[in-house]
Amino acid sequence: MDKFISVMSTVGSILLAILILLVMITVHEFGHYLAGKALKFKINEFAIGFGPKLFKRTSKRTGEVFSVRALPLGGFCAFEGEDNESASENAFNKKAPWKRIIVLIAGPLMNYLLALLLIIISMFAFGQMMFKVGSIAPPPDDSYIGYTLEEGDVLLKIEGKNIYLTTDAMSALKGKKEGQIVDVLVFRGGKEQEVKIKLYAGCDFSSSTETSKLWRALGVGTYGVPVGEDEEGNTTYSYYFDLGVQSYRFGFFRTIGHSFQYSWRIAGTIFKILGELLTGHIGLSAMGGPVTTIKMTSQIATQSAQSFFEIAAYIGVNLAVFNLLPIPALDGSKVIFCLIEWIFRKPVPRKVEAIIHAVGFVAILGFAVLVDILQFV
Repeated sequence: MDKFISVMSTVGSILLAILILLVMITVHEFGHYLAGKALKFKINEFAIGFGPKLFKRTSKRTGEVFSVRALPLGGFCAFEGEDNESASENAFNKKAPWKRIIVLIAGPLMNYLLALLLIIISMFAFGQMMFKVGSIAPPPDDSYIGYTLEEGDVLLKIEGKNIYLTTDAMSALKGKKEGQIVDVLVFRGGKEQEVKIKLYAGCDFSSSTETSKLWRALGVGTYGVPVGEDEEGNTTYSYYFDLGVQSYRFGFFRTIGHSFQYSWRIAGTIFKILGELLTGHIGLSAMGGPVTTIKMTSQIATQSAQSFFEIAAYIGVNLAVFNLLPIPALDGSKVIFCLIEWIFRKPVPRKVEAIIHAVGFVAILGFAVLVDILQFV
């Protein structure tokens, strides 16, 4: 019975993760749809999912098809003349480039707006998730007395910078040396306090994945978890930094401000990781494809209502940013082609553009499969 409950719980978690992804993709396509309708583009079909149709309804007034399809990992808004030539004056490629750009950007914009709304709701309902120190590592010497964090401290700011993600703390401390004193705003003893912390180690971060250097520098303690035995029968341990999270509430206006800043920080982190990937500071194993995303989402979304909002918002910002990248087959690449046509008053040959997007689509699928495989190798 317990095994059955565990299996059903896992299945439920996966279905919840798929639902989050499906909603975000549908919202994205709905952004394209709304902008297209407002600018009088001819729309052939709005579909939720891919594959065989499970349900469809055709509008008698416009001829638009609304469908639900079998594979719940995608969706599309099919504009007349988007991928081929069309004689209709309201076809996608017959519209002015600036109108097409608005339609293309509307999808990512809807993803971002939904993510921002989820962040605002989460912060008002639960507060902002902040790092909480569980224990402190023994200081190197007596000079650290009075210059360390304390058990239970909630980290609010470091060197005047708000802390939303580990990358914010790393950015605030990057380049600092061992023994250097830094200003940290913490929630301690029921109130916000500005304290001075002497760094346990240098902060020479080479990538955003080196979080262990961050927590070591701040003097956060560790705890061991038994993982097995060595050849002599002694218990072996894996060690983790003694950190947790605590929801922290701000006033009305600070909550609104923090919501916007948090959404921007997520977007900034995505660009940072992509930059580190291109420069070789992190490997492909640090990325994740659809399978990894569903796995991670299912684990986080079921922890609490706040975790559900957090991961849904994170995915929403990710989709917005990723789709605006100038990669063939994505909205950002299509915007580039529209800009070329707008500037030079002549489009790139449609067949050439179609081939470029098709190759890009295949490359994206291949990349997604590769990074998923690397997670299991």
